[in-house]
Amino acid sequence: MTMTSRPARPSLVKGSRAARSTIALKMLMAVSGALFIAFVLAHMYGNLKAFGGQDAFNGYAEHLRELGEPLLPHEGFLWLSRAGLLLALVVHVSAAVALWRRAGKARSTQYVVKKNKHSSVSSHWMRWGGVTLLLFIVWHLLNFSFGKVNVQTGEVGSAAGDPYTLLVDSFQVWWLTAIYLLAMVALALHLHHGTWSAAQTLGLTNNARARRNAKALGLVIATVVAGGFSLVPVFVLAGVID
Repeated sequence: MTMTSRPARPSLVKGSRAARSTIALKMLMAVSGALFIAFVLAHMYGNLKAFGGQDAFNGYAEHLRELGEPLLPHEGFLWLSRAGLLLALVVHVSAAVALWRRAGKARSTQYVVKKNKHSSVSSHWMRWGGVTLLLFIVWHLLNFSFGKVNVQTGEVGSAAGDPYTLLVDSFQVWWLTAIYLLAMVALALHLHHGTWSAAQTLGLTNNARARRNAKALGLVIATVVAGGFSLVPVFVLAGVID
């Protein structure tokens, strides 16, 4: 009687680990993405204070600096928020890059029989749209948060004590407004597909109704956020806000 040894299955174990790792990366993207959605909604609400005039907008900005006092130092809440958002950004981008590389390796293997065209286009846009938003975030921070460049005078810090003037002066320059609005288009598309992807990752698209709801939610969030952010620069350029 011939004894046969049980075949080893290292590839299955490796594949299982890779699958679990991929799920973990998608979960990290979903959770960090949800944090960013909460942030952009709050940030958009704050920007709309510009319609209330200079005192209302600057009062809101000062309230953010004082939030948490005396438990936190002056601007302590802002710096904690920035640190948390930076951590979420690092997690989100790192997970996205890791998944991007894995997808590239998967497409290069002989086992990929059929390519999902719709998925490829969506994921392609999410990647490059994400890069576009990352570049915009860097520019936005340099202009409004750290550098505080008054584009009308070219001076750094010239409107540092007056957030309303800094905001209005920036959006009175047509090409800066154009860049901002293009970024809002990228943000809308990213939010639309990202909301759907996050819902799918979290297991909230298990039936046709849930899938419709997830797509509708993505459309609502994208429209509200990008539309809300776009109102102030458009009205400033039109001369309604000055």
